[in-house]
Amino acid sequence: MIRAILKYGNSRDLLGNKTFKSIYLIYWKQLKKDIMKSKVIKIIFFILLIIPIKSFSQENNLISDYLKVLNETGKNPVDFVNSALTNYDLIIFDDALHLAKEPFDFYQTLVRDSLFKSKVKYIFIEVFSISSQSYIDDYFNSQVKDKKILLPAFQNDYSGYGWRYKTYLDLLDTIWEVNNELPESEKIQIVCVDQPIYWEGIKTRKDYNLFQQSLVARDYFMYKIISQTLDNFKNGNKGIFLTNTRHAYKNIRGSNNELYWNTGTFLNQWHPSKTYSIRFHNVNLSIQSRLDSKLNNSTEGLDKYSYSWIRMENGIWDRAFEENGNVPVAFSLKENIFGKAKYIGNHMTNVKENQTIYDAYDGLIFLAPLEELHFSAKLDFIYTNSFKQELKRRITLLQGEQLSSFLKENKVNSLDEFIIQLVKFQKPMKNTLVPIE
Repeated sequence: MIRAILKYGNSRDLLGNKTFKSIYLIYWKQLKKDIMKSKVIKIIFFILLIIPIKSFSQENNLISDYLKVLNETGKNPVDFVNSALTNYDLIIFDDALHLAKEPFDFYQTLVRDSLFKSKVKYIFIEVFSISSQSYIDDYFNSQVKDKKILLPAFQNDYSGYGWRYKTYLDLLDTIWEVNNELPESEKIQIVCVDQPIYWEGIKTRKDYNLFQQSLVARDYFMYKIISQTLDNFKNGNKGIFLTNTRHAYKNIRGSNNELYWNTGTFLNQWHPSKTYSIRFHNVNLSIQSRLDSKLNNSTEGLDKYSYSWIRMENGIWDRAFEENGNVPVAFSLKENIFGKAKYIGNHMTNVKENQTIYDAYDGLIFLAPLEELHFSAKLDFIYTNSFKQELKRRITLLQGEQLSSFLKENKVNSLDEFIIQLVKFQKPMKNTLVPIE
């Protein structure tokens, strides 16, 4: 435009020049386009700027709702449990993962607490079958703490590989020490609640499959052992039940509105107001679909599903706990924002709409950030020479025609090599299931 003025003269003369007029119109149209484009860019920039700010503000408001629950109702976890025992006869604990270390550290703290000891008579443990009860009793009746007495209890688990988690041995060790200082009438009794398994009677994979079929009533069996021990909740005795995920669910329903009858459900439905279910905060099992697998099924059952491990509500809970200083805290899930979270867990593939975490549990215990949680150490003492030979028999039986694939998958050339690797002691390690944010 400036070049045109220099070429054709002053602005008044230019207005009468046809060549300039055409140049002027072209320039003006382009200028308007540039102005409009500049406005659009500014608007887009403003939107891009305001969306994260608005999102951040909304998240902050949401976290403040969670913090309000923690600040107004949160208690020290030990105090929370003792308070619950005042109102309920049985506290059901979901450790989230059988190999989780921190819940068992907490259990040890509990059994050392004087108020807890004065309230609780029984500790029910899911993973030990009733066929192990005599070994547990012999251990606690022994004048000398001798873990070798417990060998059959740890060797004869459902998987066949042996129950390796040191957390369980540490808990029994602590209870033995506590009981050693208590009068006979006040000693804590350990009760094994799972169905019996007799490995000496399992000779083929077909035998093991029949055993697995017998577990169809497993939750009722555990319920019955607990309720009978507590005299159907008539005598006022109190206890805690140490279990995992779905066994602790109190009221989860399928899409047909029928209850999933887990151990916690039997207890909740048939003895209302007598039990209280608590979840330890950890990663959550999220099941996507059922697999059409032809592999030999494990007793655990996860090999039948496509699943992942996730943070509750996309990490909102974790950010709330962080804002709260990551201090250990326990609280009720009743009628608050935590309890209204969508149900995540074992029954996700067929669950009634709008089921919540409160439908599964009554309370929650936060012990540490997910990034600071650990897996249990793994024992080696249970693998005696005789048990190594038995283990070889069991694995051959369990894997059957899939043994070669099993060895290849575990990157070993022989079963002996696999067992050498399996039986090594392993230190506690960080929880590797925690999703990276």
